[in-house]
Amino acid sequence: MKILVTNDDGIDSEGIHELARALATTEHEVLVVAPATDWSGAGAALGNLRPDAALALSRAEIPGAPDIEAWALDGPPALCLVAGRLGAFGDLPDLVVSGVNAGANTGRAVLHSGTVGAALAGQNFGISGLAVSVDAGSGSLGGGGTWRWDTAAQVALETLPLVIDAPVGSVLNLNVPARDRSQVLGVRWTHLAPFGAVRATITANEGESLQWELTPTGYEPPEDTDQGALDRGWASLTALVGIAESWPVVPEGPVDDIDSAQVEVHLVPGAELHEVHRVPGGSLTSTLIRPNLGDAFL
Repeated sequence: MKILVTNDDGIDSEGIHELARALATTEHEVLVVAPATDWSGAGAALGNLRPDAALALSRAEIPGAPDIEAWALDGPPALCLVAGRLGAFGDLPDLVVSGVNAGANTGRAVLHSGTVGAALAGQNFGISGLAVSVDAGSGSLGGGGTWRWDTAAQVALETLPLVIDAPVGSVLNLNVPARDRSQVLGVRWTHLAPFGAVRATITANEGESLQWELTPTGYEPPEDTDQGALDRGWASLTALVGIAESWPVVPEGPVDDIDSAQVEVHLVPGAELHEVHRVPGGSLTSTLIRPNLGDAFL
C-alpha cells in the first residue's frame, strides 16, 4: 500500500520523523506530506483556498531516512491529504497515518484536532486512516523529560494491520502513554471520554483581546474511556466517524421475542484488544451507516 504520512505539528516535528522512519521498515510505500508550519487545532480545515493564489510547496527531508519522499506544504494537514488524493504526488495514497502528535487527542476535543482531522479527511475520500498521539510525559513540556515518540511509533506499527484490514473508510484514533514500550500495559478499545483532564477558560481584556487558558478539571474519566485508559498506562484505540448520516435502528420484532441464542460476542469498551475487536463497519446495525465510498471521489 501507499501510505501518506502527515501531522499538524509541522514537517520539522520529531513525531512525524519517528513515525515515518518506523513505517519505512514495512513493505509499504511511504510518502510524507506535512504542513510547513504548526497547524495544531486546525481540525479538518483546508484553509483559505483561492484559485488566484498558489500554495507554497517545497522538498523536505526526514532525518535518518533520506530515501523517504517528503514535502512541506503551506496548508493544514487535511489539505495535505486532499492534495495527495487529488494526485499531486503521483500514485494516489491508499491509507493516511497522521502523527505522532505532541500531546494526547482524547475525548470530544478530537473534533478540533488537526491530527485527527487529516484522518477524517481521508475517510471523506473513502480511505482508512490512523491518527497517532502520545501523552505528555513528565517534563516533556519543558521540565527535562522527553516525548516518547519511539513508543508511539512502535504501537502505531502494531496497530497498522488492524487499520488495513478494517472496512473501507475506517478511522482509528490511537493515544499512547509516555512510557517505554515494555511499560505500556497493552492496547484497549475505548469510548471517547465525556470530559478531559483540563477545561478551557477565556478572559477578556477590555474588549481588546481574549486570553485563552487551560485549567485542570480534577475529573477522573472511567477506565473504559480513551483518557481513562491512557491515565492508567494503556494505549487507547477508538473508531471515529466524521460525516455520516445517522438513522435510528428499527427492531424487527419485540425485544422480548429476541432469542438469547442470537446474542453474540461483541466489543467491550475498556477491554484489551482481542480477535473479537473488529473495527465496526457500515454493515453493522449497531453503528452509524455510511456508504462504501471506494473510488467514487477520486
